Order: sequence, then C-alpha cells, then structure tokens
Amino acid sequence: MLACTGCLMACGPRADGPLQGYIEGEYARVAAPFAGTPQNLAVQRGSQVSAGTPLFSLESENEIAARRQAEQQLQAANARLDNLKTGKRPPEVETVAEQLRQAMAARELSAANFRRQEALFRSGFISSAALDDVRTKLKNDDAHVQELKATVATAKMPARPDEIRAAQADADAAREALAQADWRLAQRAIAAPVSGRVSDTYYVVGDWVPAGGVVASLLPPGDIKIRFYVPENELGRLSAGQMVTFACDACGSASSARITFIANRAEFTPPVLYSKENRAKLVYLVEARPATDAAGNLNPGQPVDVTLPAASR
Repeated sequence: MLACTGCLMACGPRADGPLQGYIEGEYARVAAPFAGTPQNLAVQRGSQVSAGTPLFSLESENEIAARRQAEQQLQAANARLDNLKTGKRPPEVETVAEQLRQAMAARELSAANFRRQEALFRSGFISSAALDDVRTKLKNDDAHVQELKATVATAKMPARPDEIRAAQADADAAREALAQADWRLAQRAIAAPVSGRVSDTYYVVGDWVPAGGVVASLLPPGDIKIRFYVPENELGRLSAGQMVTFACDACGSASSARITFIANRAEFTPPVLYSKENRAKLVYLVEARPATDAAGNLNPGQPVDVTLPAASR
C-alpha cells in the first residue's frame, strides 16, 4: 500500500486522491517542582482523567512542619501588634492609678506638714533649715504625683506610631511566609492541569524524583493533530483554516480536520512514505487538528489517509 501511495505522489496526486499521514500528540508533561519521594501514584497508564484530578503526591513532613511554624509566627506577630494598639491591660492601668492616689495622699500630708512648720518658723520655734527640709519633701511629693499622672495617661494610650508600623510590617511578613509555606505544601500534591489520557508514568512509589522530574504525561484530546505531506503541485490550493477529510482503519466513517500549519520549506519525503519513485520527491509538511470528539479515538503513530478538498474550477 505504501508503494502505491508513493507512485501516486510521484505522478502528482489527484485533487481527490488520499495522502498518507499519521497521528501525533502534544503531551502535557506534569513534573514535581521540588525533589522528593512519591507516596502515592493515583493514576495508571491509559486512564482518562479530568482537570483537577489528583495525579501523585510526594512526602511532605518537612513542608507540614514549616507551615505550622509559619502559622505560629503569624499568630505571635498579630498578638504583638494588637498589644501595641490597645495599650496596657486594665489591671495594669488600675495599678498605676492606685499608685497615683497614694502619691496624692502623701502630697496632701506633706502640704499640711509644711503649713504647720511654716507657722512654727514664723513664731521662731524652728530653724529655717528645718523649714527647708519640709519644703523639699513637699516638692518631691508633688513631682511624684505629676510623674504618676503622666504614667497613667501613657498607660491608656497605644504604642507610638513608629512601633505600631514596625509591628504591622512584622505581621505582614509573617503572613507572606505562611502563604509561601502553603504554596510549597500544595506543590507536594499535584493534580492534572488538563483533561486527557494518561500516556505514561515514569516513577513508582518509593523512587526519588528530582526537582523538575516529569512524573506523568497527559495527552489532551485537543492536542492531537494529523501530520501529512503535500506535493508542491497541490500546495497552492491549501491554506490555514481549511478543512480536510481523513480516514483510518477501524475509524468508521471519515472525519474532518482543520489545517493549522503549513510548512514554508520543502523537505524530502520522510522514510515512513518510502518508495523508489518518491524517495527524492520534495513535499511540504501540513498539520491539521480534528474535532475533539473525533480526536478521542485517535492514537499517536496511527496511520491515516487524508483527502484534500476538491480543486476549484
């Protein structure tokens, strides 16, 4: 049959004559972004999967621990930020307020004692040095009261804006670290990025998968294409977007495919289309994609017969 096809090509195929082609697939190679040991391989070769279906998972104890650490660091950072925003706790504020009340009572006692000593000084019963001691004690008690008033006011206030901004930055950094830990943990369990047929798996449970190592390959129906070669005398009537008809063994009725690529360089007839007559024949590669429902029944490497559209008169 190949020889007959070669003869047809050597003589220049008719407008409605079939051309030999084959099915090819563009595979989605699903890899592990980080190295590790597979703990589970959820699919087998030949099985159909939908987008989002789990494919495989790697051991993740280290990533789980890293996420737990990041989560605890975020909780600690948020607690520090909340503490700075709210100021001291009510019991702490009340403690300082009680100290203020005691200081005010001591100042009142010092003021009363000063008034008595001042009267005694005017009557000549005490020296000026003794009066100075009482006056100094009153000034110290008054300064202590002012200090505690400021302390009470400060205890009710939140922290300084600069401290709050620094704590907010720490909390934001801890939140980003948690997001990164979540992402790294999610990369240990890989799901199918697209729907398709599992073409092959390359590791088993217990193997060591290097970073970037392809664990499974998928063949989506939309990534199946037909490749065939057109002689130069037929190339002029083809264009991208044009429909061709193809048939294969056990495919039932003929189906159509849309041309998506036409090579701009000629090449010798590939060996798969060998014959003495067409071995030196220059042809152009053409690719066409069948409809998704028809592509699901096709397999890479499968030979097909392609019929070009009839030439316009």
